[in-house]
Amino acid sequence: MNPNKITELFGIKYPIVQGGMIWTSGWRLASAVSNAGALGLLGAGSMYPEVLKDHIKKCQQATNKPFGVNVPMLYPNIEDIMDIIVQSGVKIVFTSAGNPKTWTSFLTEKGITVVHVVSSVKFALKAQEAEVDAIVAEGFEAGGHNGRDETTTMVLIPSIREQINIPLIAAGGIASGNAMLAAMVLGADGVQVGSRFAASEEGSAHDLFKDYIVNAKEGDTHLTLKELAPVRLLKNKFYQDIQEAYANGATKEDLVQLLGRARAKRGMFEGDLKEGELEIGQVSGLIHEILPAKEIVRKMMHEYETARAAVKGL
Repeated sequence: MNPNKITELFGIKYPIVQGGMIWTSGWRLASAVSNAGALGLLGAGSMYPEVLKDHIKKCQQATNKPFGVNVPMLYPNIEDIMDIIVQSGVKIVFTSAGNPKTWTSFLTEKGITVVHVVSSVKFALKAQEAEVDAIVAEGFEAGGHNGRDETTTMVLIPSIREQINIPLIAAGGIASGNAMLAAMVLGADGVQVGSRFAASEEGSAHDLFKDYIVNAKEGDTHLTLKELAPVRLLKNKFYQDIQEAYANGATKEDLVQLLGRARAKRGMFEGDLKEGELEIGQVSGLIHEILPAKEIVRKMMHEYETARAAVKGL
């Protein structure tokens, strides 16, 4: 594949970014993805500062290729996280869940490439105004915490492409080379892939959760808890408890109490498939096997090139 804006921005071979997912994206996954020619990300959202510091060190030892860190800006220890990123020499940061103006200038002044995750044209424009280097536009299909507007990837990407002039990365519902090509045709310069890498050999999520992903069918996920922060979950007992709470007129406070603490860790990292929060995208219905990260990247690029050649032949 010829170089493009994303490969040149990050210094990588393929315009594929592995999403920095909580409880899934540790150093083993990030380094494996980077070694395969894509961009691996550490998911700081589920790491205490010292844990992140350790994962950065191990990732640096496992790869000499570029990798980055995904940082939800609502993280309670955000100052410590940013200091560790700078002190550790990380050169790429993806920010999400907050105002991009808060940290972009701090990071860019340190020579760090900054990418911000958005779910609407409005926030894409704000990110561009904050002078981020690129944007991830994440559609309604994506797993985990999501936008409130419920705009699908197929609509979101061309809508944002019309309004911004900086590199654009598509996310949400992308787990194959065919989907990658579709996103590029719609105006993306690259793709961010989450769910497909969640079901990888190197992903740090529990094996029971990975098995749950590959056994999921179309319709097995749902966006819920919009009163708190919209999140797409696989349906299980905890999900059913949420629906019963809604049916019984639950208040926001009731939902907070039901969610409790560490529910996502319980499900994705510890493998409690009944009471845990199982965050994954709609595309889980198209994921049928657990593969090494290197094979996922290779397979996506082969599918992409094959589909691209087929379209040219029409």
